[in-house]
Amino acid sequence: MSICSLARGWAGGLATWLIWKPGRTAWGDPDLAGVYSNSEESGIPFERPAQFEGRRLEDISREELATLNQAHQDATIERAASANNEPNAHPQLFWWETLNPQNSRAWLVVDPPDGKIPPMSQGGQARAAARAEARRKSGRGTADSYEDRSLYDQCISRGLPGSMMPAIYGSAYEIVQGPGYVGIIYEMIHETRVIPLDTHPHVGKQIQTYMGDPRGHWDGTTLVVETTNFKDQSAYRGANGETLRLIERFKPVGPYTVEWSVTADDAATWTRPWTFAMNLTKKDESQRPFEYGCHEGNYGLRNILSGARADEAAAAQAAKEGKTMVVRPVPLEEER
Repeated sequence: MSICSLARGWAGGLATWLIWKPGRTAWGDPDLAGVYSNSEESGIPFERPAQFEGRRLEDISREELATLNQAHQDATIERAASANNEPNAHPQLFWWETLNPQNSRAWLVVDPPDGKIPPMSQGGQARAAARAEARRKSGRGTADSYEDRSLYDQCISRGLPGSMMPAIYGSAYEIVQGPGYVGIIYEMIHETRVIPLDTHPHVGKQIQTYMGDPRGHWDGTTLVVETTNFKDQSAYRGANGETLRLIERFKPVGPYTVEWSVTADDAATWTRPWTFAMNLTKKDESQRPFEYGCHEGNYGLRNILSGARADEAAAAQAAKEGKTMVVRPVPLEEER
């Protein structure tokens, strides 16, 4: 193929992108339906890295972002190579990590402009301290029982917005639409959110769920979803489930890209609302969410608990022999 042909093809593709507009459903709503993935966003730092101190997201050039993407790819390939020498390595994990994700940005937090999560309010600090103190007084460890593990580890829920965030697998989503409703099917834990597009108020405060109570509306071609009524166990980053509001925006920015942003608004937890964003990339139907048969083989939870018992037994034996052994607690999913 000649250079001229390549140039004409590139120019035609650019022209298509520049004039692109989201389609419409048969009933007139913007058409967001399709299969999406967040795998291209894997590895993006949540907050602004120290190397970009004093800079904003819009200050990062395409060349710098390309360099970051290449460094990320090189690092994951190096980890995969090292894992080949590790007897307990998970080859599938490293294969997934080396898919060369083309990150859309240098970090996720877009507001405040410094790219940092705002400080916790006095109320938020007090609740966090109370939780830590209650855990300390209970004498329980993070792996004494399945009840001491996160909802994610227990195969119950990854919560919101956790279910949309990149992880080591389960990166597929499917958006479906009907008159007056939008549904989102998550591969992770295989949850489904049904979002009414109406002006009805949220359910009463006495009703809380792991994924909250959503209400949506259209702002031009952007789907805006406000979710409240969270259970405290699933409230994002230790927020107050009763007062937390999450405002999501699904903004189509190209034929294959939807920018998804989340504003966390909870004066009982943070000193101000804050927002992070990333891209969802449209895929073909072959990439639809797989069944998430978590409890059919939940060896992760079983091994966490049995490993903790083995460590305790080893520590007890060491104590009998007059030796000391440090038992490191198993981190909770939300602490990783």
